[in-house]
Amino acid sequence: MNSTDRTPADLLRSALRADGARPLVTYYDDSTGERVELSVATFANWVAKTANLLQDELNAEPGDRLALLLPAHWQTAVWLLACASTGVVAEVDGDPAAADLVVTGPGGLTGARACPGERIALSLRPMGARFPQPPEGFTDYAVAVPGQDDTFTAYAPPGPDDPALVVDGAEYSAGRIVEAARADARTRRLEPGDRLMSRLDYSGWAGLSAGLFAPLAAGASVVLSRPADGLDEARLTARLESERITHTAE
Repeated sequence: MNSTDRTPADLLRSALRADGARPLVTYYDDSTGERVELSVATFANWVAKTANLLQDELNAEPGDRLALLLPAHWQTAVWLLACASTGVVAEVDGDPAAADLVVTGPGGLTGARACPGERIALSLRPMGARFPQPPEGFTDYAVAVPGQDDTFTAYAPPGPDDPALVVDGAEYSAGRIVEAARADARTRRLEPGDRLMSRLDYSGWAGLSAGLFAPLAAGASVVLSRPADGLDEARLTARLESERITHTAE
């Protein structure tokens, strides 16, 4: 990737310029049989729509804190980059009561109601489907995001020194995310075109890095496979072969 990239949003823009058609995020849910593959261009489109939702519909501002209560999922990856694009700080498994906004899946609705600000719910159903019944007090992401614009321009573009992420009790600036992701990519020996399969959760930096940031920084792609114990040895071997996996994280 471009050595001058200083923020996660820069990394995504560089990936889009380099080859928007290549796969970036592939997601498996072995409890439902779901498989979703997003090219760089499709992923960037989802990020742009989500960033517009944050900035224009939810009135989120740079520095606002967003409690991100989602598992390792392709839509979670979208939200992480949308937050980084707007300057909103994503607090992984953060306290909704102390956050300006909260984003949750169906399992976190009760706790997320403590958030005094905007509440967004994701059904996490296959193909990003909406809730059968909209959860009271929440914006249904699948209803709100399709109508957003396909391109995004931040009113106040975040810089490398701006806070971007809180995970494992540590705060990462946008620049620190890029530096840490590049270091992890070197440690894993990731190269452009490589395919990393991650069965790690997104609850810590290791999972976020393997499951998104390090492959993005390296020009590689990621295959998210959930749940971690959802495959027996034979199916795991078959997936490694069919997805042309070059690296694993578990």
